[in-house]
Amino acid sequence: QVQLVESGGGSVQAGDSLRLSCAVSGITFSGHAVGWFRQAPGKEREFVAVINRSTHSYYADFAKGRFAISRGSGENAVHLQMDTLKPEDTAVYYCAVGRPVLSAIRNANMYYTWGQGTQVTVSS
Repeated sequence: QVQLVESGGGSVQAGDSLRLSCAVSGITFSGHAVGWFRQAPGKEREFVAVINRSTHSYYADFAKGRFAISRGSGENAVHLQMDTLKPEDTAVYYCAVGRPVLSAIRNANMYYTWGQGTQVTVSS
């Protein structure tokens, strides 16, 4: 059984950093991509970043240069380092597992297991 548990969310000021973690069980990284998505109140869920089976990473335009996704060393976890946070980054952040083709790697429908989410609130 695949299980994902996010942690690391919180309330911070604009310009601060947060590191989200997604503890993964029931799968091997060699066979799956692990992505981060977010959903703000009243908005659709949107892609943030993903690390694929070959450890290549892909980012949404708003995340490039500020966010970094990585696999934990010696642990079954994926992290999302978020720097220079902005109020518009406020959302619930979810990690998800899937086996998307490269052309659809940013598509939430390609991911079949999701965590419960962790709240990130950035105040100005």
